[in-house]
Amino acid sequence: MSEAIEELTKFVQIGARLDLKAIAVEHVLGLTGSEEGLNLILQKPELLTSLISLLEDKTVAIAKDASMCLVNISANEKGAAALVNLNTKEYCPPLQKPPENVIKEILKHIFNVESFIADQCCMILSDLTRPSYLIEKVIDFIEDSDKKFDDIINVFTKVAYNKKGAKLHYLGPVLSNLSQNHKVRLFILDKNKCVIQRLLPFTGYASSLVKRGGVVGTLKNCCFEEYYHEWLLSEDVDILPHLLLPLSGNENFDEEDNDKLPLELQYLPEDKLREEDPDIRNMLIEALTQLVTKKSNREYIRDKNAYIILRELHKWEKDKKVLAACENLVDILIRTEEEIGLDNLKSVEVPEDFAEKFDRMNQEQLQDT
Repeated sequence: MSEAIEELTKFVQIGARLDLKAIAVEHVLGLTGSEEGLNLILQKPELLTSLISLLEDKTVAIAKDASMCLVNISANEKGAAALVNLNTKEYCPPLQKPPENVIKEILKHIFNVESFIADQCCMILSDLTRPSYLIEKVIDFIEDSDKKFDDIINVFTKVAYNKKGAKLHYLGPVLSNLSQNHKVRLFILDKNKCVIQRLLPFTGYASSLVKRGGVVGTLKNCCFEEYYHEWLLSEDVDILPHLLLPLSGNENFDEEDNDKLPLELQYLPEDKLREEDPDIRNMLIEALTQLVTKKSNREYIRDKNAYIILRELHKWEKDKKVLAACENLVDILIRTEEEIGLDNLKSVEVPEDFAEKFDRMNQEQLQDT
């Protein structure tokens, strides 16, 4: 098998004969579907480099097959690490122009409005940002490219950016993964920009669970930045309705309860449906739970009658994990401030071993997107 990989690599080249190149790439694609084949490919950095080069192939079918090879490779954690750390100049065949690092190469296609493989490249970038230990390096490559995070937000939030039908929905998970990083969260929360405000409408984006989930995961991660909580709840951002609306059903409330709710949640239509995905519902509740850290914010959220939305959600919910998260949040909201006795819930002094445990739990929540 190793010898076969060696032979295939000779034809997985930009300059190879078209018919032989097409057959070779198709065989490699088949190999990426098995653990044994994938392990053999990962031992051949020359082949990885050639696959990255073929993203630029003028034959669309070959470029697509090469991109799907990289999707399968990057979906494996070892494969993702191999691609991010690959020195393409070192392993490029002689007399050929080496491709840039995989991050820069896929960014070219994501931003190219004429690219046929933009969606596959978004999937690759999503895979490469999933392992937390690779995020910092991916950020460095993005910052070293000719693209900025502002550009990624512009592409992600623009309708029909790609002229070849690519939807770019997987930029949602990319943002969610990258927002595990403090620096990225600060970019999204920059008060002088309008980044998080542009993401909020997508919490109810019915056309794509992937895009919707990516945005909600990003918002959840940003809610771990306690310094910005009051701003997030203020009229400048008004995050609360965007977190509560997906958790709302078509329940009829009396006039008094309705009037206390944010305007966007009042008198919802009979066909209003709750968010269908339990993981997204859980992330929405986790975001809200972060926002009730301080007394002033708890009082604000109580005043907006968030409790009745959560009460009805609890009656409807079947997922145990979501139920537990909902109960924890409701427990905070129904208690009086005298019972809580703290301005900041995170200011409780806890034993060191418990503090370490909570830190680990926070990191797991940031990664669970």
